[in-house]
Amino acid sequence: MPISRTMGPREWGLLAILSVLWGGSFFFIGVALRGLPPLTLVLARVALGSLVLFAVLRVTGGALPRGWRVWRVLGAIALLNNVVPFTLLTWSQTQIASGLASILNATTPLWGVLVAHLSTTDERATPGRLAGVALGFAGVVLMIGGDALAGLGGAALAQGACLLATLCYALAGIQGRQMKALGVAPISAACGQLACSAAVLLLPVLLVDMPWRLPPPAPAVWGALAGLVLLSTALAFVLYYRLLATAGATNLLLVTFLIPVTAIALGALFLGEVLQPRHGAGLAFLAAGLAAIDGRLPRMAWRRLRR
Repeated sequence: MPISRTMGPREWGLLAILSVLWGGSFFFIGVALRGLPPLTLVLARVALGSLVLFAVLRVTGGALPRGWRVWRVLGAIALLNNVVPFTLLTWSQTQIASGLASILNATTPLWGVLVAHLSTTDERATPGRLAGVALGFAGVVLMIGGDALAGLGGAALAQGACLLATLCYALAGIQGRQMKALGVAPISAACGQLACSAAVLLLPVLLVDMPWRLPPPAPAVWGALAGLVLLSTALAFVLYYRLLATAGATNLLLVTFLIPVTAIALGALFLGEVLQPRHGAGLAFLAAGLAAIDGRLPRMAWRRLRR
């Protein structure tokens, strides 16, 4: 069954929820890093996330995926969606400002359009989709602020690492499409992906961080880790596979445009941060870009003009 280019209210709703879950992960990670080194935190995130989903599978009567072909695809997705990009982005943010890293992360849909165009028959690039991605990227830059671009050109290796991470996300989306064809349920796919990620990360964490030597984390760190595992990992990746099966890789990667919106909104609601005019301008560009990618509003406007 081909992917639908135009998302309905259900798909847009899932995309908005996913952006909140992944937007909130920056807060959880910031708190958890006060007591855990980055590599150990990533391992805890994926390992505990897989255990949570496995417990849900047991309670609901579900099962883990079976077959070498399925686990081979899940292993590739684990590398492309978790292990490689998490490591690259964590390291890059020790070299460049988080604002610049966020802007570079927002190039994910650009890679997604290109990779999907070259790899699929039902997610081909169109002028409207390309224009929408460009408008959305401009909106992200406006919201985060032009000051974040001040570091562009320096620390080229770290910036390259960010871009390589976003390319990995795009490739993971294409690989993840196979789960539907292989008959794997979203929760089973998410559990398998996280389990593969944990298996890959276990030895490096034991050799590098030696977590048994770390001091016991504070209660706030445990709370942040719980939020990261339950909301931003276990639940988020179930929604990821559900949305991927119906909306496709290109539409799914639009979540990277919405993450800054949720981060700014959460900051205004709970941290007392002040919304600035550039946030409204960026949101307008972003809305125009999403409308162009969706296609329905431009088509309606064009029909009315022709009449």
